[in-house]
Amino acid sequence: MKGKIGLVLMVIASVFFSCRAKKDVYLFTGFHEPASEGLRLLYSHDGYHWTDFNHIFLTPRAGSDKIMRDPSIEQGPDGVYHLVWTIAWKASRSIGYAESKDLIHWSPERTVEVMADEPTAVNAWAPELFYDDENKQFIIIWASCVPGRFAKGEEDENNNHRLYYTVTKDFKTFTPAKLYLDPGFSVIDAELVKLAKDSYELVMKDNTRPYRNILVAHCTNPLGPFTDYSKRFTEMYSEGPTMTKAGNNWLIYYDSYRLKKFGCVRTADFKTFTNITDSVSVPQGHKHGTIFKVTEKTLKNLQAATASN
Repeated sequence: MKGKIGLVLMVIASVFFSCRAKKDVYLFTGFHEPASEGLRLLYSHDGYHWTDFNHIFLTPRAGSDKIMRDPSIEQGPDGVYHLVWTIAWKASRSIGYAESKDLIHWSPERTVEVMADEPTAVNAWAPELFYDDENKQFIIIWASCVPGRFAKGEEDENNNHRLYYTVTKDFKTFTPAKLYLDPGFSVIDAELVKLAKDSYELVMKDNTRPYRNILVAHCTNPLGPFTDYSKRFTEMYSEGPTMTKAGNNWLIYYDSYRLKKFGCVRTADFKTFTNITDSVSVPQGHKHGTIFKVTEKTLKNLQAATASN
């Protein structure tokens, strides 16, 4: 009997440790001001409490300003990680791009002129990657200002942003940029997540005064159109939102830049939002990027590679 009990306990322990080993780890891309150092990563096992690797994973070399802001990473079905980022505040119609198989060794950086067909475009800010698994393609969403294109509203012509997008399957050829979203106000910092088939949520920053805070909208297709705009659920001077699922809830992190800290709200239905900033911990100095998941093995490889910091 004791032998059978021991065998059962061994099986249970084996299943437990196997499940634990397969549990995803959260990674959070970011940067430190003034954005000249490069790509930083945080990690978390629960999505609430974050640890900094204190390591620069990629130094920005693309573009004339040599900066990296708003880094966004998405892993393709082949396991390759794709990275896009903002390379300049103004006078650039391009974004940065690099790829990696392990998040440690990166390809040469290059620029992608996403607004090549818009010669008067002021900028290309905060590109976000989304993998459309139903159409087997990547969608890149970013904010640009094209003076005189839209109703002026509260912002001057050089700060009246709308969202644009391009589609690619291989990061070598890209479709011409198209308008992704004109919500009737200046909008930046958008990120798309898939909840289920034909159900997506887009988080964004209303960049108009006096708001400059965060809301979400719903769509049944990753390219829109968008409906069911939520109320603005963060304090003023919030930006750089990113979403991830933890348990049965979605967490929406955002950079509360006037307060110099990260805020977080929790929602289960994208209708009711509860501020849980006091329940999360994000290292001081971390600036906004996006959250994605990796395996425990990938985390251990990253820890080993950065152990000499």
